[in-house]
Amino acid sequence: MIGRLNHVAIAVPDLDAAAALYRDTLGAKVGPPQDEPDHGVTVIFITLPNTKIELLYPLGDNSPIGSFLEKNPAGGIHHICYEVENILEARDKLKADGARVLGTGEPKIGAHGKPVLFLHPKDFSGTLVELEQV
Repeated sequence: MIGRLNHVAIAVPDLDAAAALYRDTLGAKVGPPQDEPDHGVTVIFITLPNTKIELLYPLGDNSPIGSFLEKNPAGGIHHICYEVENILEARDKLKADGARVLGTGEPKIGAHGKPVLFLHPKDFSGTLVELEQV
């Protein structure tokens, strides 16, 4: 069901410093900041030859990334994102197999302009999983 690894998301306490680290120290291609108010984050995508890194920074007082950074002040890996061909079919199969879909269970439009869902980390070895339809 899952396809390619789309991205690894890293919550960061300082978006500019993290972007500079990837751009200046590691020589990566760093995109511009992008506010995602529906998700409560500002993101920057870093393009690598085989996948992307998504830097996450809180946007607004109720950002889930703000809560994550309170528990992990230095930041850290927040989630991994896999591509799926059909997000509704993937959701229905996962739910039938006992996995929990976070939120309403209905896809939202993600930072790439495509439907996304998040799966409960307790169902996936402690890892928050995002599915993105391609």
